[in-house]
Amino acid sequence: MVDAQDSFSASVIDWFHANRRDLPWRRDGFTAWGTLVSEFMLQQTPVNRVIPRLEEWLTRWPTPADLAAVPPGEAVRAWQSLGYPRRALWLHACAVAITERHGGVVPDDVDALLALPGIGDYTARAVAVFAYGDRHPVVDTNIRRVIARAVDGQGEPPPPSRRDLAAMEALLPSERAAAAAFNAGMMELGALVCVARTPRCDVCPLADVCAWRLAGYPEYAGPKKAVQKKYEGSDRQVRGRILAELRASHIPVTAAELESLWPDAAQRDRALAGLLADGLAVTAPGGYTLP
Repeated sequence: MVDAQDSFSASVIDWFHANRRDLPWRRDGFTAWGTLVSEFMLQQTPVNRVIPRLEEWLTRWPTPADLAAVPPGEAVRAWQSLGYPRRALWLHACAVAITERHGGVVPDDVDALLALPGIGDYTARAVAVFAYGDRHPVVDTNIRRVIARAVDGQGEPPPPSRRDLAAMEALLPSERAAAAAFNAGMMELGALVCVARTPRCDVCPLADVCAWRLAGYPEYAGPKKAVQKKYEGSDRQVRGRILAELRASHIPVTAAELESLWPDAAQRDRALAGLLADGLAVTAPGGYTLP
C-alpha cells in the first residue's frame, strides 16, 4: 500500500511531468557548467529575463575556462540588467576556481561545490541534483512556500533556516531519478500554482491533502523576512546608475562624469565607495572602470 509520503511525492512528480515548462536547463545535453550559470542567474531574477542572457553567456563562454580567461569586469559588463551584479563577480571567481582546482570540470560533490566562491546550500545541491542526478534535498523560496502550506498548514514560510533541508529530505523519494523529479516538481509547483499572492488551488495536485487549505487558509502570524526598502531613491539605484556608466564605457569614467549621474553628492560617494569595496569598480588613471 502506498503511504502518505509516497502519495504526496507521486502527485507532485506526475503533475510535473504533465506540466513542466520547456526550459533550457531541463533539456538533454545541457552541461553542468550551463546548470551552474543558470542557477547563479536565477537567484532573485525571473526566468524570462534569465533565458536570453544565459544563451548569450554560454555562447560566449561555453566552459569555465573560457570565462576564467577574461577579466572579471567582462563578466560584470555581460551581466547587464540581471541585478545583484556581485553574482557576476562570484561566477567569474567560481570559473577560475573550477579551472584551477578541478581541471575545468564542474564538480558533482556537494562539499566540493560548497567550497567554490559564491556557492551556498541551494546552488550546491541544485547543481548536484539537476546536472548530475544525485539525490539531495533542494530548497528554494518556492519549495519552502509549498511545504509551509501543504505540510505545515501555514500561509507562508518562516525565514529560512537549516530546518528547511530536513523538511524537504522527509518528503524526498529514495530513488535518484524520482528525487530529482520531485525537487524540480516542487519548485515548479511553487512557481506556477502555489504562488505567493493568489495560489491556484483549483489546479493544485496537492489540494486534497494541503494542510493550509484543509484548515481554511488561516492567516500567517509567524516571523517574516525583512522587507527590502524601495528601489527608487535608494543607494542601490545610485549604484546601478554608476555601474551602468562603467559598463557602457571602455575607458575610465571620470569623477566629473559620475557627478552628472546623481545630484546628492554624499549618496553618490557612498554608492561609489560600496562598488569599490565590493570589487565591482576599480580606480584607474583618470577615473574608474570595471575590474
